[in-house]
Amino acid sequence: MAIQAVQPTFYAHSTDDTTKRNWQPLRNHLVAVGAAAASKAAIFNAQDLAEPQGRLHDVGKYTHDYQRRIAGDAIRVDHATRGAMLAVERYKNSRIGYLLAYGIAGHHAGLANGSESAERTSLRDRLKGLGLPPLLEQWQQEITLPEHISLPSSLKARSRERSNFQLSFLVRMLFSCLVDADYLDTEAFYDQVEGRASARKASLPTLPALRDLLEEYLTSFKPDTPVNQIRASILRHVRDQAQLAPGLFSLTVPTGGGKTLASLAFALDHAIQHGLRRVIFVIPFTSIVEQNAAVFRTALSPLGDRAVLEHHSAFVAAPPPRDEPELYQAREKLRLSMENWDAPIVVTTAVQFFESLFAARPSACRKLHNIAGSVIILDEAQTLPLKVLRPCIAAIDELALNYRSSIVLCTATQPALQSPNFEGGLQNVREIASDPPELFRQLKRVRVRHIGTLDDAQLTGYLRARPQVLCIVNNRRHARAVYQSLADLPGARHLSTLMCARHRSAVLSEIRAMLKRGEACRLAATSLVEAGVDISLPTVLRAEAGLDSIAQAAGRCNRNGEWAAENSEVLIFAPADEGWAPPPELRQFAQAAREILRQHGADPLSPEAIKAYFQHLYWQKGSKELDANDLLGMLQASGIDSLPMETLATRFRMIDSAQMPVIVPYDKEARDMINKLRHAEKSGGLARALQPYLIQVPRQGFDALRNAGAVQPIAFDKWGEQFMELVNMDIYSEQFGLWWEDPTFVKIASMMI
Repeated sequence: MAIQAVQPTFYAHSTDDTTKRNWQPLRNHLVAVGAAAASKAAIFNAQDLAEPQGRLHDVGKYTHDYQRRIAGDAIRVDHATRGAMLAVERYKNSRIGYLLAYGIAGHHAGLANGSESAERTSLRDRLKGLGLPPLLEQWQQEITLPEHISLPSSLKARSRERSNFQLSFLVRMLFSCLVDADYLDTEAFYDQVEGRASARKASLPTLPALRDLLEEYLTSFKPDTPVNQIRASILRHVRDQAQLAPGLFSLTVPTGGGKTLASLAFALDHAIQHGLRRVIFVIPFTSIVEQNAAVFRTALSPLGDRAVLEHHSAFVAAPPPRDEPELYQAREKLRLSMENWDAPIVVTTAVQFFESLFAARPSACRKLHNIAGSVIILDEAQTLPLKVLRPCIAAIDELALNYRSSIVLCTATQPALQSPNFEGGLQNVREIASDPPELFRQLKRVRVRHIGTLDDAQLTGYLRARPQVLCIVNNRRHARAVYQSLADLPGARHLSTLMCARHRSAVLSEIRAMLKRGEACRLAATSLVEAGVDISLPTVLRAEAGLDSIAQAAGRCNRNGEWAAENSEVLIFAPADEGWAPPPELRQFAQAAREILRQHGADPLSPEAIKAYFQHLYWQKGSKELDANDLLGMLQASGIDSLPMETLATRFRMIDSAQMPVIVPYDKEARDMINKLRHAEKSGGLARALQPYLIQVPRQGFDALRNAGAVQPIAFDKWGEQFMELVNMDIYSEQFGLWWEDPTFVKIASMMI
């Protein structure tokens, strides 16, 4: 009787057990990742692509070299390229092979360009297979693949010019499903081996349960004033539109009209009506993410803490070492529990949202598949940076067209983004507010006028003469100077993004209490107060800016109709001091606003005036400047084998200067969490909890602080420089937040809003 040879077992992940009894078999990992990726891609009908991609991603581990490596030999092995090569070979008569190959080849180091190399080796060069160890035949005995795969039948084409953009979007969405499935399966394996309970198994609140809580909360609002009656009417009408088919919407309501809760109510109703999975609020400024999240948690109590995820300032890990991407990825899988946005309500920033939609790194792309099948509230849509406006609009359009998402452009100053007036603009955008011009007439509560040029002494005179007044200027140093000119007066306060969110929240709570008691309150701030900050003063002074910023400033004046409209003024001024001049792009906004103020002086905040402002602004910039790095043109000129995936990620930037997060040990709670982070094995929960204690500092200012020893890494041997703590609290004050008299830092503060 012949003795049957025992097939060797191939492994995906190892442990310290030399008997290998608790190692993860490779086949188990590949099949599990394929199934999980398919499940994640089903929401956009791409499960037939995602499953073979998951099964192929680690096929390169079927080599003697990799099995030696996993057993402890100190050798380098590229295991990602083999699966990409097999995808292209198996599906060579269609575009499918390349669609899968980008994600397979990049599932550790990130998506590469198809042809021309950037930092990463291009896909074309990797597909040559140079230097790879021989692939063993056992992979074919353990892994099955479909003979043929087609693009999802539901995939709609927008235009020939947009086709490669759509393919690159699909590549990134599939990549998201793959890396999230890979991370989660790896995490589950090690949790089981080490006997840890998985926090991910905790159930999340359902959307119907959250809607019931919101219904109960909304009953506490009484239509007891004219403004509250209008807000109640807006809420009723908006909710009635939830039955409309998913797609593109606008919600055009004046500031103070109750957009935040109305949009949440619409989103929950609409999601439940159409089987969508979550609600994502995309907010322009980090400074108000925490505030809006707090509003939602209160409205959805007692489930709010479990339902609402804030993801505004991701702690950015160092990029993977080019020579050790696997080592980096293994560490990320185990320790860096990056958010994958599976909560029912996500509150994030426009920077986080849109830069992720164009990203290439696994940790940034991981959450993208959870955007599909969502209601996305794009709050203050007019704040999208002009230099990336056309790519942003293309992404919004694609989410609605092919990823079962509904997008609501929610603002008092609706930008003119629809076709045919905007190149590549949105189509079939449905307004869900009733008669916006009439709403603006009903909620008109202020007078807006330009009072000319003011020097510092004249500006201070205006402010000292008024016991309750808000002054908004265009950079942090100017706001600090205005506050210092008032510091001897009762009620002088200052707000800045150089304060951590928890600090700003404390100051705002104090301001609201002062105003409620009728006390003096003279507040100097930057534009951070213009979106979503619920305060109301009888007078607002605003340094020249765009008309949308002026409208937002007006939303802090007579917000609840406390004073007569003719006595509630928004006064626009031009600073005489050149040191307070806005940056060049803001200057262009101010120039366009001056033109509209001249043409529509009687009612410069009407929908007609706002539309004219944006059309004038976009005309001034020109179509090329609305895609300053020609990302759409670059894609149009590429092919399926030459998609510039890495270059897109590198060039798509919402803000020019890199922002570095610094943790401020502002209170005992922050200090306790920092101490826990020093000893933690996973960072995810602590990273989330520390977000309210972050300040974003431009790279140059951060480097100056780092070189001076004012910021230092937390547990460098464990996290590297991912978590940086402000250790010199002498340069953090209750009045100004982070302020350092170093000339480099002061110069940077002059350019920051």
